[in-house]
Amino acid sequence: MGAVIGVTLALATVTTALLLLLATPLAWWLAHGRSWLKEPVAAIAALPIVLPPTVLGFYLLIALGPDSPLMALLHPFGVRTLAFTFTGLVIGSVIYSLPFAVQPLRAAFEGVGARPLEVAATLRATPLDAFLHVEAPLAWRGFVTAAILIFAHTIGEFGVVLMIGGSIPGKTEVLSIRIYQFVEALQFKEAHALAAGLVAFSFVAVLAILLVGRRLGRPRP
Repeated sequence: MGAVIGVTLALATVTTALLLLLATPLAWWLAHGRSWLKEPVAAIAALPIVLPPTVLGFYLLIALGPDSPLMALLHPFGVRTLAFTFTGLVIGSVIYSLPFAVQPLRAAFEGVGARPLEVAATLRATPLDAFLHVEAPLAWRGFVTAAILIFAHTIGEFGVVLMIGGSIPGKTEVLSIRIYQFVEALQFKEAHALAAGLVAFSFVAVLAILLVGRRLGRPRP
């Protein structure tokens, strides 16, 4: 069980870190950009919310399999497939949890508005300085919310990780898959214990988001 928990926590941690890095510029562009492509891109980023996990997992399995054109580019480097590997799980989790990073961050950046950036520009701040020292601190609630949502969502993933990672002990087996295995083996006591733990974890995650939003959303005296 320790190995399963370790793989699950490692997957959630790596996915959260990568998505905060990758989704931040995308969310910023969606919040401040003026291109007509904004909403189509936003729709693509939000697609995993409505797309069945098995559908997404199926196409990722094909894309990361040994016969895909994408993997053909990595064959000279000795990489034939990323399916049924921890790296493949990370890629699938990043794509599957993308909306839970982009949407809170976009909302936070839109809430900040353009005025603080305009003021920073008049003080000769570079765009990067304005973002790091003005916009990012003001949008901190969005970063906290996104981090909690990504981590919690990754912990509970099932369809995508099962399709792309299978259930290799110590490598791709996560808690949600272990619950499925317990139920399949009619070990309901063990399944209850893990499921109840995930219910408690989910409650704490949602409560944390609500408390963070309430505390950081209070107007300053």
